[in-house]
Amino acid sequence: MTQSPAAPSVPKSLPKRSGRLVLLLCFLTIVFDGYDLVVYGATVPTLLGHPTWDIDPARAGLIGSLALVGMLIGTLTVGALTDILGRRRIMLFCIAWFSVCMLATAAAPNETVFAVLRFLTGLGLGGVVPTCIALTVEYAPKSRRQIANALMFSGYSVGGVCAAVLAISTLPALDFQWLYAVGALPLVTLLPIAYRYLPESIAFLAARRSPAEARATADQFGLVYEDIVTERPAEASGTAAAPPARRSSLRDLFSSRWRRSTFLFAAANFCGLLLVYGLNTWLPQIMRGAGFELGSALAFLLVLNLGAIVGSIGASWVADRIGIKKVVTASFILACISIFLISLNLPVALLFVLVAFAGLGSVGTQILVGGFCATHYPQRLSPTALGWSLGVGRIGAMMGPIIGGIIASTALGYQINFYAFAAVAVLGAVVVSSVASRSGEQGSGEQGGAQQAHDLAAAAAAARA
Repeated sequence: MTQSPAAPSVPKSLPKRSGRLVLLLCFLTIVFDGYDLVVYGATVPTLLGHPTWDIDPARAGLIGSLALVGMLIGTLTVGALTDILGRRRIMLFCIAWFSVCMLATAAAPNETVFAVLRFLTGLGLGGVVPTCIALTVEYAPKSRRQIANALMFSGYSVGGVCAAVLAISTLPALDFQWLYAVGALPLVTLLPIAYRYLPESIAFLAARRSPAEARATADQFGLVYEDIVTERPAEASGTAAAPPARRSSLRDLFSSRWRRSTFLFAAANFCGLLLVYGLNTWLPQIMRGAGFELGSALAFLLVLNLGAIVGSIGASWVADRIGIKKVVTASFILACISIFLISLNLPVALLFVLVAFAGLGSVGTQILVGGFCATHYPQRLSPTALGWSLGVGRIGAMMGPIIGGIIASTALGYQINFYAFAAVAVLGAVVVSSVASRSGEQGSGEQGGAQQAHDLAAAAAAARA
């Protein structure tokens, strides 16, 4: 039996520890995840003007999508290995993997090697995302899992902000390769700390090692064991129990009861992820086409991610009170309006405000789409529903950079990019508004918010996409 590199046992006499440490480690991991993805968009203008590399807009879009292809494969691979190796070991390995790949990317001698390394980096980045979700919700108090998940995922936009700030302060004075070298910092900063302090998943300990160790770990972190691990009655009494008959969750998703919602949530994730990665990849270059200098164009990328940070947390808070469907629909509409208005010849200050709202309507909305999907289905179907919808959504993530590159390679004008992204946001709003309300669904108030957090946590911890 494979064991995690965690300490063999957790005696109850150990000092109490806080789950906030796990949240912090997962947050920092997602910060670097966001940095490593957004830094490509920050360097696209430089790559297009590279004196020796043969990169045109269409090829830049293709290279941008390679990291996302790698993320999809990495996520699926982690889904197959996490129950064998443990989430702690997977997370440590993935941090080391993408850090080494970022360092190698900084030394890439040509555009072909650079593209391959972007794909390899994506493998590691895709592995940390589901692992961070699972550990974050598992080590958060049951009533705070939704806000903990939102805070953790805000790290993506924090990483985007860091990428934009560094690009503004270093380009074009320094070679763009230095920005990729920064992505290797987790190897000497985050990884040693995570190796020392990151605990193993309590659910993994209970299933693969020792229920006693799992209970001791839950007690050490002040968690209720039964909120994380559900034991069958026979297990609780110490007797063997026959395994329950397996039910096909995927078949249920496409039954007459859930088929319509299943396709709609896949379409919503497609739209949301296309906006996230399309804007983060191409916004600086689009604004360059609008006549802005490199520093000002990168400042728009900075504001996009700042808007996403504030928006995603604020929108999650509102969703717990008035219903998540209303907030997701309104966020898509906000994205459409703000993205369309950016195409107009408006004062610079107003453009920055609109870009901030676009950040809320893209990155913030995508976080909420996952929560909406998780709480729409019965708990037993939520993991499969998330895996299916996010899997289809990854196709949108890959298409975002490609679509931006195709448009940028034409002579139609920079405004066409905004029209295309605004149209995708409109489609997202229509799709989400078409999702039928679940019978007896709690959409607002503290009780509804607690149920949403519980369902999202259960789904996210088991989801494989």
